[in-house]
Amino acid sequence: MSTAPTANASEPNLRQIHDDLVAIARRAGEMMLVATPAARASGSKKNSADLVTETDRAVEAMVLDTLKEKYPDYDFLGEETYVPGKRLTDAPTFICDPVDGTVNFVHGFPNFCVSLAFTNNRKPLVGVIFNPSQNALYTAIHGQGSFLNLTTRLPLTYPGTPPPLSTLSNALCAVEWGSDRSGPNWDCKYKTFRALAGAPSEGGKMVHSLRSMGSAALNFCAVAKGDVDLYWEGGCWAWDVAAGWVILEEAGGLVVDANPGGWEMEVDGRRYFALRGCEGGLPQQKALVEEFWSAVHGKYDYEP
Repeated sequence: MSTAPTANASEPNLRQIHDDLVAIARRAGEMMLVATPAARASGSKKNSADLVTETDRAVEAMVLDTLKEKYPDYDFLGEETYVPGKRLTDAPTFICDPVDGTVNFVHGFPNFCVSLAFTNNRKPLVGVIFNPSQNALYTAIHGQGSFLNLTTRLPLTYPGTPPPLSTLSNALCAVEWGSDRSGPNWDCKYKTFRALAGAPSEGGKMVHSLRSMGSAALNFCAVAKGDVDLYWEGGCWAWDVAAGWVILEEAGGLVVDANPGGWEMEVDGRRYFALRGCEGGLPQQKALVEEFWSAVHGKYDYEP
């Protein structure tokens, strides 16, 4: 951690916050990699697909303690210390997902990360995501671009122009099954998946394929890099997406509502549709959004 003076809550120093979050993320990554089998052992929150480990709790405690010492006037929103009903406010706020991709972490599948963000006026301004199993660090500061391992500018085509976003039939799409496996939101999800993957003769869009990689934060990074074209999600929380949001936007990407018609989306709105940057810019992104929305069956309705 830097030894710079304690921050003034009224004047966030985004570069200092970025550097501090990078140092914290690396510490969190070390904690994940050295976790014992007991620390990886999981309990469940609401069902067998919604897991939590000792490592989740230990990492968040480290993050919270470190940030409160350096930034005592800033708010904190974390997955493991979340109080139901708490919403993101205009106050300067750190947002933490200590282990995003806990199911992957428990199974030893190397696609999990710590996700740390800083928001002000409910807008993500700094994002840091670290996947220690692949030594992949994604970072962004609002207005200053996004990077892989601090030096490689995103998207990976930079400084060249990213390829166009033509039609859904040419798209590689990230999706997740989530932990809600019944009810209207589940119906919306799997019916939309079928519409995306299905043949045109049956009313489907026949996308190139669907990818489910088990981490919302790393899905945002995959879109930012250009590894996948889009990511459609419902049921996530602010800690899943806040860091990835600014990383994606700084790479030329767009975030809108997963439900049709919603061009504006709150960070804690729990419905997200992320698209990569493209040759045609915003008009081309919007055209693909409209095409995707035409494949959505029903709508998501998640309580904040």
